[in-house]
Amino acid sequence: MAAAPPAPTTGTLVVVGGGIAGVTCAEQLALHFPSEDVLLITASPVIKAVTNFKQVSKVLEEFDVEEQPSTMLEKRFPNIKVIESGVKQLKSEEHCILTEDGSEHVYKKLCLCAGAKPRLICEGNPYVLGIRDTDSAQEFQKQLTKAKRIMIIGNGGIALELVYEIEGCEVIWAIKDKAIGNTFFDAGAAEFLTSKLIAEKPEAKIAHKRTRYTIEGRKKEAGTKANAGNIGSALGPDWHEGLNLKGTKEFSRKIHIETRCEVKKIYLQKEFKISKKKSLAFPRDHHNQTLTTDKEIWPVYVELTNDKIYGCDFIISATGVIPNIEPFLCGNNFDLGEDGGLKVDDHMQTSLPDIYAAGDICTAAWQPSPVWQQMRLWTQARQMGWYAAKCMAAASGGDSIDMDFSFELFAHVTKFFNYKVVLLGKYNAQSLGSDHELMLRCTKGQEYVKVVMQNGRMMGAVLIGETDLEETFENLILNQMDLSSYGEDLLDPYIDIEDYFD
Repeated sequence: MAAAPPAPTTGTLVVVGGGIAGVTCAEQLALHFPSEDVLLITASPVIKAVTNFKQVSKVLEEFDVEEQPSTMLEKRFPNIKVIESGVKQLKSEEHCILTEDGSEHVYKKLCLCAGAKPRLICEGNPYVLGIRDTDSAQEFQKQLTKAKRIMIIGNGGIALELVYEIEGCEVIWAIKDKAIGNTFFDAGAAEFLTSKLIAEKPEAKIAHKRTRYTIEGRKKEAGTKANAGNIGSALGPDWHEGLNLKGTKEFSRKIHIETRCEVKKIYLQKEFKISKKKSLAFPRDHHNQTLTTDKEIWPVYVELTNDKIYGCDFIISATGVIPNIEPFLCGNNFDLGEDGGLKVDDHMQTSLPDIYAAGDICTAAWQPSPVWQQMRLWTQARQMGWYAAKCMAAASGGDSIDMDFSFELFAHVTKFFNYKVVLLGKYNAQSLGSDHELMLRCTKGQEYVKVVMQNGRMMGAVLIGETDLEETFENLILNQMDLSSYGEDLLDPYIDIEDYFD
């Protein structure tokens, strides 16, 4: 006789997802409701905690992301109970969540923070690897130790970090845009960074800040059926620190970039042999474009839309993410955004009663501030998780709440190619039309400053390097002061702009 399923538990507040959004939301709910239980449902034995949080300015924030055993979260917040299981089904009409372990969890309010999964260029190919969570990053490191050449497809943050960090392995980088880092930069900033990419990398490595907790007994479960489809939560900002990203060769960095192209076809070794096509050798230098046939035999071959074919040991698919909504759709009529996320209003509520969403899984469907846009970044995951908890608390008490200030201005600080990078507002003139102008200041190898102006007002900025301009520019974008009279003095390196606007 089969064992009876566990009795349903009444959890007043339930959060799904152990990433930055989910953990931040659960922590805030635990503070708002100290006498109530908060359930955090996560498929992973480790959670992502925000550490060393620093408010750089009004909106800009910096923090580290640390992987911790879920027991640490339960110790810090005695009213948080972590359920280590994937979600099987959401029954929104019954206010109930079924987990893979056979349990039923009844909620009064629910926040979905299940993140996103990699958009793989090819599903089910053993030579195509997506990097999304710590386990896939570890798998990549393992594969790289045996590799002589890899191919990276994509132009986002992970691709940018990878091409800079990989050593001792030839890298063919295929991007669909004219210049690298199109998500973050214009062609000018891309050119500034490309020179750093081609230069030799310094030996010194910055000590990594995150800790990797492995729970060996549980790692074996990863292959079991219950955990098969579960993905870990997204990597933090310094995910590659502490990974030894070295291939088999004895050189520092060898990168060849193929621009304005995408993947046309992937061949396994046998298929390629039958096709009688020829692959290209790794180009010898950046200026000499002479194409020579590759004599080496590779496990996998990639044909690009520019008709070039390269062989490699494996392919990294870094072409963005898809909101992880699958487990929650069956029987529930959610409104979805064009990007496939759960639509949320300005109080992080989905279209279904008592269900909220935050982080990569959601699509901001409110009328945004003129200088804010949604991007699936860890800073926004933290802000959304924090604000969703605030909204859930306000709704429970029948209170009204204003939109959080962090959604007034898009602000993100990160590191690319060892440069500090600050992005503010409409930094790439997103949706501004043609009536805007750009002002630039660039010192090769040191700093790159770009501001986006419209009708005399600053709408966005890109700051690469130690510019110390972020706070001043943040204020100028927020207060929308008319700067027409300053002209190009705004970026004059001999004028202390901070004194102008103190």
